[in-house]
Parts: sequence; C-alpha cells; structure tokens
Amino acid sequence: MFDRYEAGETAVLVHIDFSDEERREDLIELQLLVESAGARSVGVITGSRRSPDRKFFIGSGKAEELAAMVAATEANVVIFNHALSPAQERNLEVVCQCRVLDRTTLILDIFAQRARTHEGKMQVELAQLRHMSTRLIRGWTHLERQKGGIGMRGPGETQLETDRRLLRGRIKNINRRLDKVDKQREQSRRARKRSDLATVSLVGYTNAGKSTLFNALTSSDVYAADQLFATLDPTLRKLSLPDGAVILADTVGFIRHLPHDLVAAFKATLQETRQAEILLHVVDCADDNMTENFDQVQKVLEEIDADEITQLIVCNKIDLLEDFAPRIDYDEDGKPERVWVSAQKRIGFDLLLKAITELIGEVICELTLKIPASAGHYLGQFYRLDAIQQKEYDDLGNCILSVRLSDANWRRLAKQSQGELEAFIFEPSEVDVTC
Repeated sequence: MFDRYEAGETAVLVHIDFSDEERREDLIELQLLVESAGARSVGVITGSRRSPDRKFFIGSGKAEELAAMVAATEANVVIFNHALSPAQERNLEVVCQCRVLDRTTLILDIFAQRARTHEGKMQVELAQLRHMSTRLIRGWTHLERQKGGIGMRGPGETQLETDRRLLRGRIKNINRRLDKVDKQREQSRRARKRSDLATVSLVGYTNAGKSTLFNALTSSDVYAADQLFATLDPTLRKLSLPDGAVILADTVGFIRHLPHDLVAAFKATLQETRQAEILLHVVDCADDNMTENFDQVQKVLEEIDADEITQLIVCNKIDLLEDFAPRIDYDEDGKPERVWVSAQKRIGFDLLLKAITELIGEVICELTLKIPASAGHYLGQFYRLDAIQQKEYDDLGNCILSVRLSDANWRRLAKQSQGELEAFIFEPSEVDVTC
C-alpha cells in the first residue's frame, strides 16, 4: 500500500528563480503564506532554472539536496512556491518520504481555515475538489485491480473510479447549491438598485488593509489581521457620504497567479465586484512590491471582466512613510484618481469620502433609447441589470426606453452590441450621455 503522508507544522520551503517572468514568484510572499497556514519554516531550498524538470520540477540533484534537508530538520512537509503536476508531487514524496504541497494546495488550505460562512465553506470545498480530482491517480494503487473468484467479485469499479464518481457527484451538488446562492445575491443586488444606492467595492492585493479600512469607515468589526487572506466572505455595509450614501463591500484579496479553481469557485463572491459602480483599489504604498501587486490585481480584474469599472486608487498605510500627508490626486479631466490615507490611524478619511462623492456623479448613466422591434432582445439585458426606469411604445412600434445604469455596464453592453446600442440613443442633445 502506498500511504499519503500527513502534513504537519514544520516545513521546508522550495523556491526556484526562473528566467521566464510569468513563472517567477516571491519568496517573502511564500513565507507569509506558510505563516498564515500555521506552519513553521525550518529550511529553504533555492535555485535557478530555465524551465521545470519534468520528473522532479527542481532536477534530480536538487531533489536529493531537498531530501537531505528534510531528514536533517525532521520536517514533515515540503512546500513549493510553484504549481506542481500530480506526477511531480508523487515523485518528490517518494524521494523525501514526506508530504509535498504546491502553492495552489497551500492557498486552498488557507482558504479552508479562513472560511466562516456556509457559502464560503462550499466555495472552498468546490475549489479543493476540482484540484483534488487531478491528483487521485496513484493515491490508491493498492486497489487498482479488481479481484475475481467466489466471494471476491465487487460492483465492477476500481477504487479510483469510485472516487472519481463520488467527486463528480459532490461537485455537481455544490455547484447546484452555489447557483441558488448566486440567485439570492442577485435578488439582493436588485433590491439595492431599486433603492438607488450605488455599490462601492473594495479590491486589492491580499493584506493591503482592505478590512481595516472597511471597519474604520463603517464602524464594523470584520475580522482584520496582518496576514494573507484574512477575509474570505464578502461583507456589505451602508456608508454615509456628505450628501448621500452608498453600499460598501469588502471582498477577498487577490494574489499573483491566483489559482483558476479559486476564481471559478468564488464566482458568486466576485460578482459583488463585477456589479459595483466604483472599485476602491487599495494598495499598500509602504510595500516595495506595490507596482507588481497593483499589476497582478489588474490582471485578476480583467479575468473576471471587471477591468472597465471606474477605479479610485486608495494608497493606504501612509503612516509608514516619512513626512507624508493625506491628499487627493486628480487626473487630466479633473476626476479623483488617487487618495492617500491611513486606515490604521484613520487619516485622510474626509478626503476619501469627498473623492467617492465626486466619482458617484460621474459613473451613473441616465439616457433614453429608441429601440426598434427587430432589436427587442436588448430589453432583456436591461431588465437583468434592473436599469429600466420607464418604457413606452410609439406609433411605429419602437420602444422608447429610459434607463439608469452604471458607466461600466453601459460600456460593456455597447461593446457587446458592437456599437448598435449607441445608434439607438434618442435625442442625445437632451439626454445625459457623458458616459
């Protein structure tokens, strides 16, 4: 029987520098991830390669060096700062005689620890099952053959086939339940739109200070800590502005090379980001990797189709900089582009609220469309966004439609229609079409 080794609290870390920029990872970030998972690093193996080794990822020589360090430190888990194939994972376990985890598995484990709500736990389980489904082979080699003979004939399935069937069934069941959650969230979003409250969503790299800022602005007690992925479950609160109010949403933090299984599993959660009128992109301005982290968040926003939403960059933690005062930076059109604040010290909040107020007036489109009967399918798209304010028909059967929606949603619809919707704008001189 081939036993899978149990993961423990002492770990040897493996970090390889690749010449390819897309494969590069940050060693300090790996150490923070390991601390967040509750493990303790007892050694680090580093090296440089042009491309991964097919069998061991790090090459046979480095694999022997890794095995020697594991034996010397008595570590019971090896954690790679990279994605491993199932075969590489198993080969390394045979050499090291301990459990081997890759970066994706480590992040999934942290998510499993952090999930608090029923929905969050389902989303994490779905991501884990999808990841596990590619790693079943050789985990049950002692049961890979069916036996014959009197009293030994079974249902005709190997254990591997049984596991795959059970995984497929569980994944289908979770997807069905998450679809129901998604519909419930959609109903809540429509209710908020009917109340004319815009949604402002906090996004940013993990540990940038989103939850601390959220708590300070809304007087909430969302869990916030100096660790990666402290927040998993989205939280929504009403935020009062100088002349109105908005709904502020705190969401999960992003990270470079965020596993696709997680992006797919957290579709319902990330929907709060996609449907927001404004994104507050929180960045840690005291972090040396601020520019790289900013670019990684932009990549994830593009992946979830939220890159066209108006962003206000919130440069957080200015209290860690020398002689730096809060301020608002404006772009060439006079719109707020960047706000410098400190969530921990509650510095610059008045400027942040002012910037949000100024942007809210810019991101809402109110326009009238004359849609012919041949293009009636566009009505369904506006209904799904709950954007229709008034609808009537003229003598020729054209639908005169008054709509109110976010600038990002209008641009998205106009892009999908290849400019056809823009041609339906009725009496543009009398309609606000600043979007």
